[in-house]
Amino acid sequence: MPPSMQPDQPPRNQRQESQDDSAQPAPMDASRPRRPDWWFVIHRRFSLVGVALCVMLLVWIALQLLALGAMKLWLPSTSTVPTWLTLLSSSGPLYLIAMPLAIAVLARVPKARTRSFSMPAGEFLRLLVVCLPLMYAGSLIGTTLSDLITGGTAVNGVADLITGSDTLTSLVFMVLLAPVFEEWMFRRQIIDRLRAYGERTAILVSALAFALFHLNLYQFFYAFALGLVFGYVYTRTSKLRYSVAMHMIINLNGSVVAPWIVSLLGGKVLKALDSGSIEEMEAAVMANGSGVAAYMAYALAMMALVVLGIVVLVRDRRRVEFYPAPLELPKGLRLRTALLNPGMVTYAVLCVTVTAIVLFV
Repeated sequence: MPPSMQPDQPPRNQRQESQDDSAQPAPMDASRPRRPDWWFVIHRRFSLVGVALCVMLLVWIALQLLALGAMKLWLPSTSTVPTWLTLLSSSGPLYLIAMPLAIAVLARVPKARTRSFSMPAGEFLRLLVVCLPLMYAGSLIGTTLSDLITGGTAVNGVADLITGSDTLTSLVFMVLLAPVFEEWMFRRQIIDRLRAYGERTAILVSALAFALFHLNLYQFFYAFALGLVFGYVYTRTSKLRYSVAMHMIINLNGSVVAPWIVSLLGGKVLKALDSGSIEEMEAAVMANGSGVAAYMAYALAMMALVVLGIVVLVRDRRRVEFYPAPLELPKGLRLRTALLNPGMVTYAVLCVTVTAIVLFV
């Protein structure tokens, strides 16, 4: 890893800098005694993070239900709710009310002070391409489990929402707003407050909270995998721009580029594919050769990038680096402290409950 990306390894002539000037606060001196209740303090801080997430989730759901009731009252019974209004009634309360309330609770957990570093373009692209195989593998697991659990009756509401959305709506809500606010909440607000107890622990909690908050099994596994990558990128740079950019690129592909490519196939090709008739497919392909060619080119490009991502993931796995934190938790206490606390357990139970309701309703 280049020197500019090594927060805990400043040049030798700068290693005597004060703690405020170091990229990561220096690890706690083992000879320095800790206060007797040190574990209970840290345990309570992790629990407060869970409480903040519970506040965000419950307020968001309550406001969504109110917005849904208001739309039923104001809109004619025969009208169809526009996708942009559906997304606005969901995103507006989350970004403007629920998240700020959660951060008010998080304010009781102190942040770690760090320096920030720029990420070279090559490093950014390397980590971005790693996201692709993780995303597709996670999506496959989520889809398979959803079908197995429900006997094939589960409906991917997110995919339906994307399909029914126009390009401008997708760009505004899914490509611009969602990455900015989600990274601001799940990376900056959570990792800044937990990285003092271990980088791995902070990234894990951030990724799990992020995945659970999607409230559906289709997205859980790939959101968790991407959350790990985004968390690592943020931890290594302390700059939100890089994880936001990665998030935007991935959402752009999934919510704008891929649906557009599929639309180029045309209705006849899609119907022929659904029918399974070779004769119908041949006729449809002959009628829309350019659309099929564009689709095939896109599919081949994505396959190549997935393979490249797997190669990079395997080849460069040893390049992943974590640096000691000032209050690094012992290995035997990490899981118990970070996840097995009242706040985080309650948050997980709430998210799993809502996910189950959404899956079977």
